[in-house]
Amino acid sequence: MKHIDKSVFNIKKLKLSSTQIIVLGFLLAIIAGSLFLMLPFATADGEHTDYLTALFTSTTSICVTGLVVEDTFSHWSFWGQFIILILIQVGGFGVITIYSGIMMILKKTFTLGTRLLIQDYYNLDSIHGLIKFLKRVIKDTFIVEGIGAFLYSFFFIPRFGFFKGIWVSVFNAVSAFCNAGMDIIGSNSLMDYTTNVPVNIITIGLIVMGGIGYVVWFEFAENMKNSIKRGYTPKIFWSKLGVHSRLAIHLTIFLIVSGMLFVMLFEWNNPETLGNLSVGNKILASLFQSVTFRTAGFATIPQEALTPSTCLLGCIYMFIGGSPVGTAGGIKTVTIFVVLLNVSSFIKNRTETVILDRAVSERLINKANAIVAANLIITLILIFVLINTTSVSALSASYEMFSATGTVGLSRAVTAGLNTAGRIVVIIGMFAGRIGPISMALFFSTQSSDKNDIKYANGHFIVG
Repeated sequence: MKHIDKSVFNIKKLKLSSTQIIVLGFLLAIIAGSLFLMLPFATADGEHTDYLTALFTSTTSICVTGLVVEDTFSHWSFWGQFIILILIQVGGFGVITIYSGIMMILKKTFTLGTRLLIQDYYNLDSIHGLIKFLKRVIKDTFIVEGIGAFLYSFFFIPRFGFFKGIWVSVFNAVSAFCNAGMDIIGSNSLMDYTTNVPVNIITIGLIVMGGIGYVVWFEFAENMKNSIKRGYTPKIFWSKLGVHSRLAIHLTIFLIVSGMLFVMLFEWNNPETLGNLSVGNKILASLFQSVTFRTAGFATIPQEALTPSTCLLGCIYMFIGGSPVGTAGGIKTVTIFVVLLNVSSFIKNRTETVILDRAVSERLINKANAIVAANLIITLILIFVLINTTSVSALSASYEMFSATGTVGLSRAVTAGLNTAGRIVVIIGMFAGRIGPISMALFFSTQSSDKNDIKYANGHFIVG
């Protein structure tokens, strides 16, 4: 990773890499949030919250996960919910974006080190146009969340009254766009709206917009404007999109549709989930479940009632997550596709891995392999620890931990009943999932070079 200029955050003695600054930023935000949530004014009954509960809630908010040990709608006061909403927004943007936004408000100059930091955070190829990109991220996020809140208000104001209805609408819109999955509607997430088509579609739209990645929907929107001006056909419009955007859209559609079909297959006759719904509502609930698997965390059907096959499917989809440079978690759609395509290329004895007529660099393939392996290893280790420190079954522990490291927020009614050890394990999982195991490894790394200084002779090893 690149090393950041000493002027960033006024670091004079320590030279911190961009990864270390990002990790420390998230950690400090979590600690600050936990201290605020401990205060009596943050709870509905005016009593202080124990630190582990406050830390868990702050972590799940900043990491936009959604697993909760106390119901958000009942345990926390308006001010507590407001703090949680701010933490969700900070987590969705990222502490680096928040810091940069404050710099822009104060009209401070961005140093080269700060620009490199932002570039690293968003995994961008260049610092060219970085500030313009950052401004658009902030502006368009608020616009989309505002539209979502406005549309929600038509359903939540009649139920909760004007002021609370507005508050519920805003909270839900921010949480959905940031893929946090937390709500203040009630104790059963969105299960009261299982058959409500508009609420489902609004939530799905916000989840997908946040999860598909800023780069994709910025390019899609820009291309749409040009197509309207110049009268492009759909074929020309599609060809004008960059290869990353086309791939991300393809993969997102494939995962949503395939997930929906699998959920229908596994849950069609399950009386506790889809069994008692009409055909149309079965399709709607299956679509929502497929989307929410991909790091959203909302639920319109009880997760503890899902069949083992659906739970296993969910673990896979939660592990994959959303697309790069967005609010979703997981290893990301493009990452897993690169790994699988590389496997296919090896089996077919091809010398290159090619996506949409573009070769994938060896460095990118190695990065994708490392991300998949590191995330899978840390998740499996934490599952093992959770099973051996709590009374949770292997299936529920796996579902819980893939949800935590994928920053999803779905649970088989396990989270609230976790003991102290279990809560700590899940906190570690959520933080590792949001930061990424690779970033955690780089955080503790003292090596400044990414190249081997010594070339070794090839060894004779046997694999497979």
